[in-house]
Amino acid sequence: MPAQAPTTGRLISHFEDRETPDHGKAWSDLWDSGESDLWDRGLPSPALIDLIEEYDTTLFYPFRKTESGERNWRKSVLVPGCGRGYDVIALSLHGFDAYGLEISATAISEAQALAQTELASPSAENFGARRTTSTTALHGHGNDAEDLSLSPGTPRFLQGDFFDSSWSDALGVQFDVVYDYTFLCALHPSLRGRWAERMKGLLKPGGLLVCLEFPMYKDPGLPGPPWGVNGVHWELLAGGDSGTGAFTRKLYVRPERTYEVGKGTDMISVYERKRESEDL
Repeated sequence: MPAQAPTTGRLISHFEDRETPDHGKAWSDLWDSGESDLWDRGLPSPALIDLIEEYDTTLFYPFRKTESGERNWRKSVLVPGCGRGYDVIALSLHGFDAYGLEISATAISEAQALAQTELASPSAENFGARRTTSTTALHGHGNDAEDLSLSPGTPRFLQGDFFDSSWSDALGVQFDVVYDYTFLCALHPSLRGRWAERMKGLLKPGGLLVCLEFPMYKDPGLPGPPWGVNGVHWELLAGGDSGTGAFTRKLYVRPERTYEVGKGTDMISVYERKRESEDL
């Protein structure tokens, strides 16, 4: 069982006397005071990168196809609580149009600056063993027509509250994929039901919710953030063994690569939002 980082105590003390509706501002305050190092990992999720590269021609092919099999537009991905945007940038470099949502204006500014740098000259951390980082492949200038599927999509960053529909109403889209890492665990447990319902609304029918489940080793009765999530996603999304939830779990694996703090305990799950006919 990995030891908890010493910075966890600072997070808990920052939130312990705040009412749940004030938690969004509490996160923004930490960004503004330069304390994002309490949770910032400094690179995109290795587990996410390995997942989308392993299934890059199936579950996570970055283009939608017509009935004849032709590509027509890029799939869209949302990363709520995106921080500096590491995962948003990595997803865009793998061909998706990726949206990062943050409540903090400071985080948005830092993410936009990082995206500009990484799109111009991508770091190796954005890719796994299955993907080349060559400029030719990234920008689709090779002789192989399939190189086009490696051309980068567009990263966009939005400031807003996850539970406030104004930002998503303004976009007017539902997403093909949503990625959650250290977002659910950052929310007070009383908000988990709303989180699941909001995820359902943000995803297209048949859309995929990818969850890097962390911290799995933490007792759910202990204070947070982060709050322990062992078993939480399964119950919230699928309805547990009853299968009555709005989602069907498609994949549940322990990633070979993940951040140091979650090694040996992190799980990555992929949930598909049920179509209306499946909800009946």
